[in-house]
Amino acid sequence: MPIIDIKAEVTGKVWKLEATVGASLAPGDTVMILESMKMEIPVEAPKPGKLASLTVAEGDSVKEGQVLARLEV
Repeated sequence: MPIIDIKAEVTGKVWKLEATVGASLAPGDTVMILESMKMEIPVEAPKPGKLASLTVAEGDSVKEGQVLARLEV
């Protein structure tokens, strides 16, 4: 199965993980929430698939473009 990288669109901090590895996701399902400049920014699944891995944990700092998770489609 192909793997898609889900990347951060902003620099910030992982505030909350909403999905767990192995979860089936639909397009638009929230994978995690980032906090940047006191705003909560949802990171959503771009396509339907299964969450193959998370590369960050709650509290981690992330940079724009960093891979946050991988989705099996």
